[in-house]
Amino acid sequence: MAAQFDQYPEIVDMANIHEKLNERGLVPKQIATLYQILDHVLGTEKVSQRVEKTGAGELIHSEKIEDRILALHRVVFDSLELKEVPKGEAVRNLLSSIEEKLADMLAKKTVEYRIEQETLERIEQKQQQYMEEMKLQILKSTTGPENAYTFKKYAQLEKLESKKLSKSAMELFRPKKLEDVEGQDKAIKSLVSKIASPFPQHIIIYGPPGVGKTTAARLALEHAKKMKHTPFDEEAKFIEVDGTTLRWDPRESTNPLLGSVHDPIYQGSKKDLAEVGIPEPKPGLVTEAHGGVLFIDEIGELDMTLQNKLLKVLEDKRVEFDSAYYDPDNPAVPLYVKKLFHDGAPADFVLIGATTRQPNEINPALRSRCAEVFFEPLSAQHIEDIVVRAAGRLQVKLDEEVPQIISHYTIEGRKAINLLSDGYSMALYEQGKQSGVHITKNHILEVVQMSRLAPMATHKASEVPEIGKVFGLGVHGFLGSVLELECVTFDAIEKGRGSLRFNDMAGTMTKDSLFNAASLVRKTTGELLADYDVHVNAIGGGNIDGPSAGAAIVTAIISSIQNRPVRQDVAVTGEISIRGKIKPVGGINEKIYGAKQEGMKKVILPIENIKDVHQNWEGIEIIPVETIEEVLEIMLV
Repeated sequence: MAAQFDQYPEIVDMANIHEKLNERGLVPKQIATLYQILDHVLGTEKVSQRVEKTGAGELIHSEKIEDRILALHRVVFDSLELKEVPKGEAVRNLLSSIEEKLADMLAKKTVEYRIEQETLERIEQKQQQYMEEMKLQILKSTTGPENAYTFKKYAQLEKLESKKLSKSAMELFRPKKLEDVEGQDKAIKSLVSKIASPFPQHIIIYGPPGVGKTTAARLALEHAKKMKHTPFDEEAKFIEVDGTTLRWDPRESTNPLLGSVHDPIYQGSKKDLAEVGIPEPKPGLVTEAHGGVLFIDEIGELDMTLQNKLLKVLEDKRVEFDSAYYDPDNPAVPLYVKKLFHDGAPADFVLIGATTRQPNEINPALRSRCAEVFFEPLSAQHIEDIVVRAAGRLQVKLDEEVPQIISHYTIEGRKAINLLSDGYSMALYEQGKQSGVHITKNHILEVVQMSRLAPMATHKASEVPEIGKVFGLGVHGFLGSVLELECVTFDAIEKGRGSLRFNDMAGTMTKDSLFNAASLVRKTTGELLADYDVHVNAIGGGNIDGPSAGAAIVTAIISSIQNRPVRQDVAVTGEISIRGKIKPVGGINEKIYGAKQEGMKKVILPIENIKDVHQNWEGIEIIPVETIEEVLEIMLV
């Protein structure tokens, strides 16, 4: 039995027990040891409870060995079943059963003790881990997510931000007042009157690039904010976006313009709502512009479906959100999410769209909801004024020819500023000082040469009349141009079997004008065009189309047949009918602009187009006509 407990020296000190028991001479060593083990296994308190329960108190202190064995049995088995100790060999069996019971109890206690120790160790580990986590959380809450590494990265970014290699020239030269926008007085007046009103209108601004459409729109809002009768307050925003870069997902998971709903499966790093299955509405630019202006540059490039959605927002002045994940009865839904789903997001703003396209290329539904403002191409004088003003802000000296040279190579204010900036850089490089910089014409010519620029206008007008050469007028986008048409005629080899030839690149409507000319030549001159071989050419091989070159073609043919010179300082536009009537055409102001750029003194146009001329063109005479005879009287010398 003693061998069973050799592995538990802390529990049983057998030698000490035996020695004390022998000195007293009360019981054998075995019984004493069993009592000692029992006390250790159950504990003194529990042993006392069992002694009292089984009535073994007197038996334990009895001098009879049998009584002590009986008491031991009752306490170990916690039972009164055994009334007396058997005699002889049965005592040994009884002691063996007591030993086995104690062995089981001791083994159980040992296992429990080991498990308890392991449990305590794990609890201690968990507690230490928990304390470490709590310390980290407290540290983060007091110092944030920063550490030495993140602070170093932040310092590097701050250092990069402090370095500025260049300043944008456009920032320095951008107009600060509406009066500084060159060449657009009437357009700006129209723009401001439509915004600075108790009932501001949506607007589409048409015009070529680089004439100040965006700047004028921004300044118009600032002007309107200062007027008491407008609905714009000091906090009204000017939200600017480019229609060519706006992208959206047809599934509505992404729409920066109108707004979108991020369903739980699409939500990003902050998943407070995703974890409880709540969709999150994300208002777009239309809501950010609420109470102000939403400016969409190149609105004609905006996706057509997105344009139609934008029209709905313009009508409702609100953006609606919807999601299959939204449950209005979910108590975990935040108030702002409920409001956005129930009421939508406010979107009451003024839309200003800018485009370089023609009105007929813009969505008709969008046009019907917007007032239209047309910005004019800049003249050479406007470009010169822009260059002179920019030089003043740059505090540099210019050669007298510099503004004029720049005006030959661009009609865009932005491009003129860039050319001046390039000339400034060239002069600064050569002169090596920032104060007193002098930009010469050679600097600008060198910039032009390196940029491979071609003159915008070649000044085609001349004081010398020529036979068979007529200047017509065309238009592309918002820019008019002068078309050089020439004609040569020869007597046909066989009378009545002449031929007509025109550029293969010319459009069908332009070629129809040539055939109409055959009837008019006979009506006007009495000559049969079939008796001549006629070749009409558009110098430069331009792909011209449309009926507006009709009057010019007839004039060129008649000039060639009759050998009569044509004035070279006059340009003509107008469709020709087979009865000789000059019919109206489009793009009148653009064509007048093109004629003026090329040095023409007069422009002949259909009388029905005179109402379309929206300004007094200085330096060029506008002559309205009704018939081809009037044209010939002016053009032929």
